[in-house]
Amino acid sequence: MSDASVTIAGAGPVGTLLALLLARSGRRVQLIERRADPRHAPAGGGRSINLALAARGLQALAAAGMLDPIRAEMVTMRGRQLHEVDGSGAFMPYGLSATEVIYAISRSRLNAALLDAASRVAQITLRFGQRCIGVDAERGTLTWCDETRGTVHTETTELLIAADGAGSALRQALAERDVLQVTQEPLDHGYKELLIPAKDGGYALDPHALHIWPRGGFMLIALPNPDGSFTATLFLAERGLQSFESLDSPLAARRFFAEQFPDALALLPDFELQFARHPQGHLSTVYCWPWHQHRTLLIGDAAHAIVPFHGQGLNCGFEDCVVLAELLTAGAVGADSAAAACSKFERLRRPNTDAIASMALENYREMRESVLAPDFVRRKRLSAELERQFPQRFIARYSMVMFHPEISYSEAQRRGALQESVLDALLAAGDAAADDATSAERLLTEAGL
Repeated sequence: MSDASVTIAGAGPVGTLLALLLARSGRRVQLIERRADPRHAPAGGGRSINLALAARGLQALAAAGMLDPIRAEMVTMRGRQLHEVDGSGAFMPYGLSATEVIYAISRSRLNAALLDAASRVAQITLRFGQRCIGVDAERGTLTWCDETRGTVHTETTELLIAADGAGSALRQALAERDVLQVTQEPLDHGYKELLIPAKDGGYALDPHALHIWPRGGFMLIALPNPDGSFTATLFLAERGLQSFESLDSPLAARRFFAEQFPDALALLPDFELQFARHPQGHLSTVYCWPWHQHRTLLIGDAAHAIVPFHGQGLNCGFEDCVVLAELLTAGAVGADSAAAACSKFERLRRPNTDAIASMALENYREMRESVLAPDFVRRKRLSAELERQFPQRFIARYSMVMFHPEISYSEAQRRGALQESVLDALLAAGDAAADDATSAERLLTEAGL
């Protein structure tokens, strides 16, 4: 039996934040990670360099007392800066208020800050280089191999939590024992990250925007880093005429960028070297059920990995941590109470994680295609005007997701669909109807908003 009441597999941002929240409530936590301590080793290949923090993630960090310690690492992004092939482009603010912003942050720096905090908490034990080799969900028993010493350990705790990411070893071990079912829906688009260096000691692009080069079937984005650089990410089909498969040489890759992203290419002095060396990542949505079985629970990407196009993967995982910590704290200490809390956690969270998984896929289409549509700007302007006129009844779905943590993902999805029907009706009726507050109010009422 472990001395810890909770064992968490996975010392990434989600697992470490959860450990901090549980320790604050008095629980003893053992945090196990397969990698070497990431504070002293390079990040694993294929991991995203940048993350986006929005209201849900900020709220979770504040609950753990971690918001102020990481503020210096956060770069404010106030909206989307579009880049057309000819170099033109519009800036589109994220929300109506100057406070409606999101923040870019380095994954490694965020993880390091959380681990530093965890290492100072007496109730938290950190173990790195530990590979999961077996799990017993009913007993809450985890077996792992210490890859440094080559020794095998088996321990049982009141609650075993898998927070080990989209490629979760615990989820795989449970699936092999037929304890849960897993469905992985791969996206037919992959990604590759490139670094735009600082220019003359400063940023080469506006540092307070998420930059998007939308091209219909694919896109390039760039997020700012505190050191003046940008992390750019190409999202492109895996196979086909315009795909990673077709970019089979440095010359082919340069020609493609020269045609599609000439202004970005000019900011990449070592383009060929980066393109050849940086790995191509793959994207998928993961669904599994049940998340909870006896003394074992999956959270974050281990339970519900999503594609990154709504900037909510981290925020959703952090929101998991807050909900779970509150449920566990509300119950008495003990395995039976923990099991009840975990069952309730799954009932509360699954509708919301299914909703954000769907909205993330929809947002990819918007980012790479819809922003190019002739009526996109008109629709956004009308949406903003309705929000100004009827702030209690109409909030753009993107804003509900990003800036209103009091509105659940599933409710944002539901209300967003009704709002789109109102926008469709107003746009179809022409400019006069769109400018008529009486017509808009009638449609909102008919839609149940």
